[in-house]
Amino acid sequence: MVFPDFGGVGAADDLRSIVGALLMFVLIIAVLMLIVSAIIWAVASSTGNAHTATKARIGAWVALGAAALAGAGVAWVNFLLDVGERL
Repeated sequence: MVFPDFGGVGAADDLRSIVGALLMFVLIIAVLMLIVSAIIWAVASSTGNAHTATKARIGAWVALGAAALAGAGVAWVNFLLDVGERL
């Protein structure tokens, strides 16, 4: 017979803290890039540089998506670890 390994999630607290710390750095960098891209977008739009404004707008949307994914990643890992502890 095959039984589940109930001790398989023994280091869940360590994994939770490591993943949380890594995703925190991603979130901080994404927010900083969002701020930089928004500033460049505003300056480029006011000076009439359409090409740079377009690139900065794309950068702002990518940074916003990265921040959203980093925030969702923490919730997803916590959910999976909670489910793993209950199995």
